[in-house]
Amino acid sequence: MPVRQACVPSHALLETVSAPSSDRATLAPPKPPRQRSTTATAIVYCEAEFGALDGKTANGLVRHSEKYRILSVIDSTKAGLDAGMVLDNIEQAIPICADLNAALKQAGSIPDYFIFGKAPASGMLSAQERTLMLKAIKLGMSIVNGLHEFLNDDPEFAAASSAHNTTIIDVRRPRATKDLRVFSGSLTTMACPRLAVLGTDCAIGKRTTCTALTRALNANGIKTVMVGTGQTGLIQGARYGLALDAVPSQFCAGELEATIMEAYEGEAPDVIVIEGQGALSHPAYSTSSFILRGSSPHAVILQHAPARAHRCDFETMPMPTPASEINLIQTFAKTRVIGLTLNHENMSDAEVTAAITRYERELRIPVTDALTRSQDHLVNMVLSAFPELAERVSQRQE
Repeated sequence: MPVRQACVPSHALLETVSAPSSDRATLAPPKPPRQRSTTATAIVYCEAEFGALDGKTANGLVRHSEKYRILSVIDSTKAGLDAGMVLDNIEQAIPICADLNAALKQAGSIPDYFIFGKAPASGMLSAQERTLMLKAIKLGMSIVNGLHEFLNDDPEFAAASSAHNTTIIDVRRPRATKDLRVFSGSLTTMACPRLAVLGTDCAIGKRTTCTALTRALNANGIKTVMVGTGQTGLIQGARYGLALDAVPSQFCAGELEATIMEAYEGEAPDVIVIEGQGALSHPAYSTSSFILRGSSPHAVILQHAPARAHRCDFETMPMPTPASEINLIQTFAKTRVIGLTLNHENMSDAEVTAAITRYERELRIPVTDALTRSQDHLVNMVLSAFPELAERVSQRQE
């Protein structure tokens, strides 16, 4: 039995005096017929994890989605709230619903897609999640699956999808082995700077900072393309990217190199930003090493969470210091760390300010928070390292 049936945006909960029925489910017109929609609509499933580390795919889609129009998030533990308010205290008009029935009632008709928005360490579906996703297929919704478990290979899912004329997108599935590419060294022909955003842990905000940095540089006349390396970036609609942790290790560096070259040749950008994964110092992940090898970045921005005491999912592993991670990165690869960005989880604004001051003094590099501080700090971080970019923009403006 559902916890709550209604999807009530947070403004209706927070405002004690309001117009009689400001509930979006009541006032919103029915969703237009599917053939009229220019952007695919989607419900994102994130039961008991929205706003938490394992809900990072749903979190990312609420903050930024080019490919899908997110209608709601399913998480019975936060039903009735606005998803943007939960994440960043910013209204997004994306309600959190108790269950699939409530989400469908809010939508007004069957959305195009059901997105699995959790990223569990196991990478697999639970029995309850299987049942729910099969129900979504039978209702006519296509599935976006970012797990390591490929649902197109599952006979029950494949049969259901065929019977109900829907599609299953296994985001992490790499290209066929015969089509995988090995490292060639072609990056040496690239004229623009490559900038990787790495971190001191997993699920620490690398993709979010990449997105903010890409937007900020483009807004300042510096043509920038982001290359995603994880499933969430691909689901958000990254034009260039791959799920690196699903590629056989022999081909990781080559596949990333080839994807970066595709972005360079297709867009002629001033800067290419590469999303990091895991952490170079983390023994559970090897993707950072492949990113440093495959992208050969000219520079790195490091993402860190000052208030995080231990590694995500590893309570016996204390977090590394930014200084130790910077030393490791610059020893491992021919690159330089040009700035530090902060994840402000469990921190007050005053604590973020104090951390910025402390790390700038200690590390002697620019430090900022991509979400709570001016985007100008991100832009200046890059321009200080690559002054030729500012000259290029000036020449265009003349």
